[in-house]
Amino acid sequence: MTSPLGFIDVVVLCVYLASAIGIGLKVSSKTKTLESYLLGDRDLPWWAILGSIVATETSTATVLSVPGEAYGVTGMKFLQLALGYIVGRAIIVRTLLPLYFQGKLFTAYQVLDKRFGGATKQAASLLFLVTRNLGDGLRLFLAAVVLQKLANLPFAWSVVVMGLVTIVYTYFGGMRSVVWNDCIQFVIYMVGAFAAMFVIVANIPGGWSELMQFAADNDKLRVFDFQFSLSQPYTFWAGLIGGAVLTIGTHGTDHMMVQRYLSARSQRDAGRAVFVSALVVFAQFAVFLFIGVELACYYSRFPEISFAKPDEVFAHFIVHVFPRNTGLIGLMLAAILAAAMSTLSSSLNSSASALVNDFYVPWRKTPATSEHLFAMTRNLTIAFGVLQSAIGIWALQLGDTVVKNALTIAGFSAGLLLGIFSLGVLTRRAGQASALIGGAVGLCVLSVLQFGVPWHGVKIAFPWLALIGATTTFASGYLVALIRPRQGTAP
Repeated sequence: MTSPLGFIDVVVLCVYLASAIGIGLKVSSKTKTLESYLLGDRDLPWWAILGSIVATETSTATVLSVPGEAYGVTGMKFLQLALGYIVGRAIIVRTLLPLYFQGKLFTAYQVLDKRFGGATKQAASLLFLVTRNLGDGLRLFLAAVVLQKLANLPFAWSVVVMGLVTIVYTYFGGMRSVVWNDCIQFVIYMVGAFAAMFVIVANIPGGWSELMQFAADNDKLRVFDFQFSLSQPYTFWAGLIGGAVLTIGTHGTDHMMVQRYLSARSQRDAGRAVFVSALVVFAQFAVFLFIGVELACYYSRFPEISFAKPDEVFAHFIVHVFPRNTGLIGLMLAAILAAAMSTLSSSLNSSASALVNDFYVPWRKTPATSEHLFAMTRNLTIAFGVLQSAIGIWALQLGDTVVKNALTIAGFSAGLLLGIFSLGVLTRRAGQASALIGGAVGLCVLSVLQFGVPWHGVKIAFPWLALIGATTTFASGYLVALIRPRQGTAP
């Protein structure tokens, strides 16, 4: 298969990759200490942190799979999940952000050290490190598959190109480079999305009128479904409750996000970035879902074309319908890579931070100099980049089902960490044993629900998993606390 990329497309793509490295090199002069490398000297503007939050949570799966949801039977009902994000992030601003701005913390899990002890902090941090690097390695794999198809590169080279560029700009520029690149990457993939929106409708003979008639006839624009179901992921209650708990876990206890909040100039700035990000994500989902509706209308004219999976449809349109050598295919490929690299760069920086501050520093018998920790953190950025690239290449040996199951396991951490944080915030009775046992029970319950025999024939939909994980972790941990309260707590 020949590459659909023309000369102009290649230039657009190369300019994007070069600019990412250029930003990292430009801000490297301001990145001379551990605090500047990990937290940008705690002096980043709130709107830049906002852009970084949104770009970080937007992966290749979002760019390709969200349109696939609307192309299929879901339509715009996916937006109900984003409603829960708004509620959940309001709760984060109110309850969790104050914890992170008590003292000069470097990681989210240092809060657990103060409340429970070092073992709980390190267990939570280890859970973060394992699930984050496994999940992002697999997301790198998914992005490399797209790059392989569009650029006609060998798969391993597709992984190496993305991994290498991201490692370089993260290594030299640290958090400043990550945040500013995230902002640019957000702009790139949203420009790509709007370009795709107009290209698709231009290829529908009846234009906007035919598109809107198709959407109405096929009930594609309906947002709300008020049925209550544990097996259906896109209902109002699953979106509002499950989405709220999910985002509290992913954005309230995951160090990759908390690291951004700690980079803000104040708690107020961090809160503004967190809450507004939910509104931006809602609008972003609406754009990508509408692209899926457009694709459904376009391909309804070609019943002979079928797809094994809905998330293949957008990539197919880009490869086969987008105008050649105009820069648009290069822009869309840059958008897909931007979504992947924004998540990867954040993962590298936060993983290095967690390993140094939660494990290396406490385990040292003598205090390390700031210069030594700075050098080690930068080197660990490279190590985690190599690790995730290796996971991405290794994932080629796996089937799609294995990859999806592994990504599901990576998502378990949101509910478990939220349950442990809730034990620390909502009760003074629970001690370290309660937190550790509660987390273990929550993990077992989630594993059985996801991979065991369906409960009464019902497969639990993913928005409920974080709620179940958090609830079982908290409940079992509190039960342990009733039996064995922490030392110094009245029975």
